[in-house]
Amino acid sequence: MTMQHVASLRYEVIFKKAFCDVEIFKAFVKDFIGIDLKIDKVETEKKFENPIGNVDSRFDLYAEDLENRVIVDIQHRRYDDHYDRFLHYHCAALLQQVESAANYAPQLTVFTIVVSTSGTKEDVAIAEINFDPVDYFTKRALNKIQHRVLYLSPKHVNAETPEPYQEWLKVIQDSLDEQIDESIYHKQAVLKIVNLIKRDGLTPQDRARMKDEYAEAQLRVKEKLEEREIGIEIGVEKGIGIGVEKGIEIGVEKGKLETAKNLFAQGLSVELIEKSTGIARELFTKME
Repeated sequence: MTMQHVASLRYEVIFKKAFCDVEIFKAFVKDFIGIDLKIDKVETEKKFENPIGNVDSRFDLYAEDLENRVIVDIQHRRYDDHYDRFLHYHCAALLQQVESAANYAPQLTVFTIVVSTSGTKEDVAIAEINFDPVDYFTKRALNKIQHRVLYLSPKHVNAETPEPYQEWLKVIQDSLDEQIDESIYHKQAVLKIVNLIKRDGLTPQDRARMKDEYAEAQLRVKEKLEEREIGIEIGVEKGIGIGVEKGIEIGVEKGKLETAKNLFAQGLSVELIEKSTGIARELFTKME
């Protein structure tokens, strides 16, 4: 066993450090999408000059292959609106092309790969949105639209996850405890990831950004806990208020019942007591 101390790929700065490497990016895309990209650079923090709609979308890792006529975008962080957010980003990359095209057919096919290092129990190892229309009755794909979105959750990788996907997902998941058994990996690109994220190879800038991300994550957790506590306090106050109101209501009703019983004992008519107190005669006329 050859354990390596590494920086976690949970950190955005570390994920980008590894996957903006052209060799790694191309190998990753080849295994998940099946395309041999012809690129010489991977852009980070990509934005379009003219944002689509009212939201200025930002792409974590972005590459255009004009020879294969494809755009590949790799996103990293998980948000509460995880699936919808990255579908929006994917559509923004489509719409940005149509804006300057003669018709509605984009010149480049768009592939979006979303990697979540903090998957929830509702996620699966690999999920896909495939835009190609299918015959409603036979389910046969028409092979008209190639755009796809892949959602990857390394947390859910297991022995049943097929290659070539398993090794990629496993190395991401293994990095989260900041130790990797290098001997279990065989893909050259995956071993290159391990080498790039080794602790002793981090730059001062890498370490500074990791600390910033850690602090930001702690702040988000704190804010969520505070929101939860405020919600509990409001709930308790409402509960107490409801309890007090209910107690008063019960007390009033009990007082009316005692009054009705006393009036009945004094010989007042049942009809008059019912009308005055609102208490049904069955309640104040029955024997204790």
